[in-house]
Amino acid sequence: MTSTLPEERSVPSASAVLEDYLALCKDACDGEIGRLYSPVKRGSGSLHDLILDYPRRGGKALRPALSIATCLGLGGHLEAILPTAATLELYHNAFLIHDDIEDESWSRRGRPTLHIDHGVPIAVNVGDAMLSLSLQPLLDNVERVGLGPALRILRAVSHMTRQTVEGQALELEWVRSNTWQLLDADYLEMVELKTSWYSFITPLQAGAVAAGAGPERLIPLESLGRHLGAAFQITDDLLNLRADPEEYGKEIGGDLWEGKRTLMLLHALRSAEPEDQARAVRILSKRRPGSEGELGLADLLDRLTVRGELSQAGRAEITAQLEGQRHSESKTLDDIRWLYALMQRVGSLEHAREVAGQHARKATDALAGLEWFPPSRHRDMLAGVVDYVHGRTR
Repeated sequence: MTSTLPEERSVPSASAVLEDYLALCKDACDGEIGRLYSPVKRGSGSLHDLILDYPRRGGKALRPALSIATCLGLGGHLEAILPTAATLELYHNAFLIHDDIEDESWSRRGRPTLHIDHGVPIAVNVGDAMLSLSLQPLLDNVERVGLGPALRILRAVSHMTRQTVEGQALELEWVRSNTWQLLDADYLEMVELKTSWYSFITPLQAGAVAAGAGPERLIPLESLGRHLGAAFQITDDLLNLRADPEEYGKEIGGDLWEGKRTLMLLHALRSAEPEDQARAVRILSKRRPGSEGELGLADLLDRLTVRGELSQAGRAEITAQLEGQRHSESKTLDDIRWLYALMQRVGSLEHAREVAGQHARKATDALAGLEWFPPSRHRDMLAGVVDYVHGRTR
């Protein structure tokens, strides 16, 4: 990909235009990631390969594309946004690595998750490396866009990171404490923190800042990104229940096994008869079977004891605790099927599709209100993303 996206290419289908644009942005982003984290430069071929593992598995590179389209559409240059775009893609993949560990997921983009392939310690370190190495390109923005815009982008990414981890903490706490008396507003607040900021709001705003846009342009972009994030995440939760694994790229039904508080599940809990409600809460209190975190712990305890880092008494106490966990009740396939049937019976899937559609329509209105964003292929790409998200909600 050269320093400008080719304006002369014309594809009649809106979806084809979007796919073409995303492919170009992914090529540019992959090249930038390779440049920034080449094994020769970093001196660690193994770490370099693992850093590139998830990015090489595919994905749409949606976040880099949003930042590139906004920057170029507002008169900026690719060189001004490309390091930030690559950084956003690395943040995304680092979050995926850590999410997969926290969720005990088994697959990502059609292949075993990094912690299944290489173990939890290595996967955690790779995620940490991706986050830590992302700082330098943001500092290098000073030379590309100037000190003021570079600091604004750095501040935006810092805010994005804080919002994302707070949203993730909120969701994990709901699962840990088996909280279920939650409203749609609670779910949407969590989604704004966990999804909207890093997937939509910050890429849009970073692109605008790199193009030299003033602070007044960032507020309407925040509104656009917030509604896009809500529609996108609700639909992603719906797809988790029924999508084709090859197309979805993640474990189907994983949200129910993990007990995630999706909009559909919360609606079902609120709408169910008391007897069904009590049964659903009991199921959600069960652990996920076959937890990857339990594998190999006996060997680890043996190694720690041999090295003198764990006493025999401590080892016995931990072993007893693990044995108790093994005998604790775990979810069954019948449990998952029953929860899914409950959501269908009380109209939770239809409710989720309607809420997602509402936010998709609000995103359409938000984009239409950006009168200062001139018509171009880049604005067409943003319109394509809105249409894509809206189409997924139907």
